Amino acid sequence: MRGEDLDTPILNQSPENPSPKREPIKHLLIGSPKAVTNTIHFLQVIGYANIKD
Repeated sequence: MRGEDLDTPILNQSPENPSPKREPIKHLLIGSPKAVTNTIHFLQVIGYANIKD
């Protein structure tokens, strides 16, 4: 199966300019402040999300 056939997010894609075939989603992180902060930073490091978002 080719990557463009999947319905998964594309890393480093700007939420203001989503691909026409993809729908933007939001994540809700629930946990201790430290766990949430660490997860936000990890998502930034891997290029999945922007801390400012």
